[in-house]
Amino acid sequence: MQNGTYDVIVVGVGGMGSAALYELAKRGQRVLGIERYGIAHDMGSSHGFTRIIRLAYYEDPSYVPLLRRAYELWRELQEVMGEQVLHITGSIDAGPPGSFTFDGSLESCLMHGIPHEVLTSAEISSRFPGYRLPSETMAVYQEDGGFLVPEKCIEGYVELAKGLGAEVHTDERVLDWSATSSGVQVTTATGKYEAERLVVTAGAWTESMLPALKGLAVPERQVLAWFEPKRPEHYQPATFPVFNVVVDEGRYYGFPEFGVPGFKVGRYHHMEEVVDPDAYDREPNLHDEVLLREFTENYFPDAAGATLSMKACMFTNSPDEHFIIDTLDPSQSNVVIAAGFSGHGFKFCSVVGEVLADLSLSGSTRHDIAMFRLGRFAP
Repeated sequence: MQNGTYDVIVVGVGGMGSAALYELAKRGQRVLGIERYGIAHDMGSSHGFTRIIRLAYYEDPSYVPLLRRAYELWRELQEVMGEQVLHITGSIDAGPPGSFTFDGSLESCLMHGIPHEVLTSAEISSRFPGYRLPSETMAVYQEDGGFLVPEKCIEGYVELAKGLGAEVHTDERVLDWSATSSGVQVTTATGKYEAERLVVTAGAWTESMLPALKGLAVPERQVLAWFEPKRPEHYQPATFPVFNVVVDEGRYYGFPEFGVPGFKVGRYHHMEEVVDPDAYDREPNLHDEVLLREFTENYFPDAAGATLSMKACMFTNSPDEHFIIDTLDPSQSNVVIAAGFSGHGFKFCSVVGEVLADLSLSGSTRHDIAMFRLGRFAP
């Protein structure tokens, strides 16, 4: 049976947890990261070779200051790592006039002085021939959009944290945790560990660790597909911006070819399947494929070749699809949580790691996280 005493324990060393681990280690903390799988695994939400990052943020303009800091921190990470993790392609956020993707992106750009262009469907296709969106579509093109390489980001943060003295346990499942007179005790299948403070970044497993978040961090099955482009020159990072688009079929997102072969595409909230993260269908099926192929054939026809691969993963959704970043409650201010990232969180991992370290060590942060507080769900 293993044991040990630390300043901080981080449970869940995925996107958010790896960044928090690094930030805490950088600040001189004796920190333990506990991960139920391996580092940069594919069982949760922080994988898939590419993850969108964008400044024109239709979800809410309040995210933009955090995004600006996230970009700074991602660039710092790749400089320290000596390896590129941030790739700039430009971003397209599009839909019919009046759609939240177009209107919200434009509002964020105007409010925060973000350089952008407003393009019609014809203008998009002329500049980026891989696109064939409906004629009424309007888009915000923002030159700073692009993608991150999630596995490299996580591995980079973990290796840097270990270099600063952090301890990381992989393939170790947390069974329980409890408050003690001096902080917390975390029990796993192979050990008991004590710390003054706890950071929970457990993704789809958050509800099982924190009953207070029952119904507030709900896992959902999500499926991605990679199709073989018929015109591969149109779907390269230099010629194809990442996108979020609303069409009659729903809201979809996609990427150029990178890392693995194929044009990558997904539908937000896929088939709206709430799941148990330990017992859901991880094998994509024909219905999954048809849903993504029909969209691709309609709007990116030159990308709709053979299906090269498919992958099931998870979103963990909050009721309003905004993040949950807070201390657990006033009586447990030494327990910090980050959950409910609702399919749009990975781009923020770098800055969320900074926020979690702030909250863990001082109970406050210079970043504005008012809209992410747990109390907004109080009855």
